[in-house]
Amino acid sequence: MNAIVVKNLEKTYKVYQKNEGVFASIKGLWHRDHKTVHAVSDVSFTIEQGEMVAFLGPNGAGKTTTLKLLSGLIFPSAGTATVLGHIPWKRENEYRRRFSLVMGQKNQLWWDLPAQESFRLHKEIYRIDPQEYTRRIDELTSLLEVRHLIGQPVRELSLGERMRMELIAALLHRPDVLLLDEPTIGLDVVSQRRVQEFLKYYQIEQKTTVVLTSHYMKDVEALCKRAVIINQGSIKHDGPLSDILDRFSNHKIMDVQFDGDDMPRDFSQWGEVIENEAPRVKLKVPRNKIPEILSSLLSKYRILDVGVQERPLEEVIAEVFTEHKEDSDHSQNAKSELQSTTD
Repeated sequence: MNAIVVKNLEKTYKVYQKNEGVFASIKGLWHRDHKTVHAVSDVSFTIEQGEMVAFLGPNGAGKTTTLKLLSGLIFPSAGTATVLGHIPWKRENEYRRRFSLVMGQKNQLWWDLPAQESFRLHKEIYRIDPQEYTRRIDELTSLLEVRHLIGQPVRELSLGERMRMELIAALLHRPDVLLLDEPTIGLDVVSQRRVQEFLKYYQIEQKTTVVLTSHYMKDVEALCKRAVIINQGSIKHDGPLSDILDRFSNHKIMDVQFDGDDMPRDFSQWGEVIENEAPRVKLKVPRNKIPEILSSLLSKYRILDVGVQERPLEEVIAEVFTEHKEDSDHSQNAKSELQSTTD
């Protein structure tokens, strides 16, 4: 059963273009130039109930805009979307009780009050039974190891502690859909791991549908099996996380340990040297030439050990973002040249 269905969703903004100088400011009182920004452009995807999906893309790609559309915070310019059978931007109370949105850069807790006071407010808003509320608070604060901190003002908590409190507030009413926008941004390694472990456990136990955006690939690898890559407002990939390496990476990493000093001086004929600490060398090699390269090395040199592994996921995804940006820039330049010729 599909929890989220998005079809041809679009969101555009008109952005005022102001030129520099006093004269331009005065001119802007009578005439303003605008440009249209496509934050989300013809996006379509479906997410099954109980699935955890990573929503990846560079800054400005449209990730947060999509989550805001799914949560009903903004209206689309075109297209449709349903979440749990509801149209988000209708903002029906029945729907608002069934989802949560957590944004790593925005707080929902009262800054000067203890977190427990914000929790009590959520209890009243969502009409949670007192006994059930107590049970959920005990469960969530225990899992996130913050039971002793709920009576402390939020402003006195560390960033990692505040984020764990934010998660508790978001999960008190047991939402069926959880939208997470950069939940571990700025957290240290220990806090990141605690949040990862909690989300993984909670999602499995509660069968919650989760959409996660993150620039931290360790989050993605630890939590999600499926990834949707969005760039320039459009979807570039939708499928298993493992397929990203197969689809976008034409290279692998070969780790070779030679026997003593018996090793070549120039490795350029086989691949790009990533690390050279004799007698061990790491090479970036074309994946379709690995058998040929191994055969060549073994026939000429004594090798003690060899290993072949995939490139880091964040490195491959960064290349995907860069390639699509360059393609977009080339396309824009071509349009500009065509326009100049026409003029």
